[in-house]
Amino acid sequence: MPGVCLPRHVRRVVPVFLAVFCLVFYLSITGTFGELRGGLPRTPSKCKFFPRKIWQSWKVNPFEFEERDLTVARSWTSINPGYRYEVLTDQNDLHYVETNFGPDGFNRPDIVDTYRSLTAKIIKADLLRYLVMYVDGGVYADIDVEALRPLERFIPERYDEQDMDLIIGVEIDEPDFNDHAILGQKSQSFCQWTFISKPRQPVMMRLVDHILEWLHDHSVKQGKPISDLELDFDDIISGTGPSAFTGAVLAEMSYRTGQEVTWKTFHDIPESKLVGGILVLTVEAFAAGQGHSDSGNHNARSALVKHHYHASGWPNNHPRYNHPVYGEVEQCNWNKQCVAEWDANTAAFAAMSPEEQAQQIAMKQASDAEAAEAAALADMNELDDLDLGLSIE
Repeated sequence: MPGVCLPRHVRRVVPVFLAVFCLVFYLSITGTFGELRGGLPRTPSKCKFFPRKIWQSWKVNPFEFEERDLTVARSWTSINPGYRYEVLTDQNDLHYVETNFGPDGFNRPDIVDTYRSLTAKIIKADLLRYLVMYVDGGVYADIDVEALRPLERFIPERYDEQDMDLIIGVEIDEPDFNDHAILGQKSQSFCQWTFISKPRQPVMMRLVDHILEWLHDHSVKQGKPISDLELDFDDIISGTGPSAFTGAVLAEMSYRTGQEVTWKTFHDIPESKLVGGILVLTVEAFAAGQGHSDSGNHNARSALVKHHYHASGWPNNHPRYNHPVYGEVEQCNWNKQCVAEWDANTAAFAAMSPEEQAQQIAMKQASDAEAAEAAALADMNELDDLDLGLSIE
């Protein structure tokens, strides 16, 4: 049968048609169409190196920083001149979220709506750091974290940057308290006041999805909108903070390695470990000087940052459990003897009759009032001495 002779104008467009068909076919089988429409990538980016960006978030822009915040911020830029530095503020954070997760971004209206409705600043701060690391990657550090060493020192020489997607450090390593009613969930955690990530890491989005689900569950449980939720210290730690971060990272390691990874892998580690593409630094790297977890001090060569805690006032709005007589067990700072005494005292208090408990509380309140009065009197005497000294001069 003789070949079909196509008109010349048709023959001219055939190569173009075939090229377009091949491109469409390729995009469809790779799932790229979904990403172009705003869907979340199914796999992490193939970024070989960590983006040279340093991210922080605070109430105001750097031009309006208090001196203490400015000094700490400069520690990052002065020893890392090759890095871009950016601060997201209370004035532009929503724009960042809307831009990257709105219709022209990843098209996640649930993320945008939730972020827009949040009033608890610590939840917004936690959620924002995960969103930024997912979109842009780079280095995240709380505004009160000082850089002690250049970022090039964050990866030990024996590792290849291309083999890792996340750099984190141990914060609390006190597994002996794992079963404690209050301290248990906080007794083993990775630090999230400083960490480094390549963009598009699924663990970051799983953290975000966890937070959205957690907020929804509390909203249903309390019968209140997300903006009006009442959350205590432990709620924040487990819902958005270090415990949530740690759980997500351990799950990611388990998925990547094909076997369950637990805290035992990182308990009392003398040097960093790379597990499933996630580099875990020792407690001294990001959390030196805590007075627990064998965290050492900031003079050590392995200490990379120093957390000053002056921006950590959020527990005032989300208080820890405070026993009416014996106060907060966290005041023990993980000292075993102190915690044991607190446990024994609170157990004995619980066994008392209501009348005895009321008497104990009244005695504690009277003691606190007396101590406060004595402190106020001491302050007045100190001022009087100062005035007297000035008058003599």
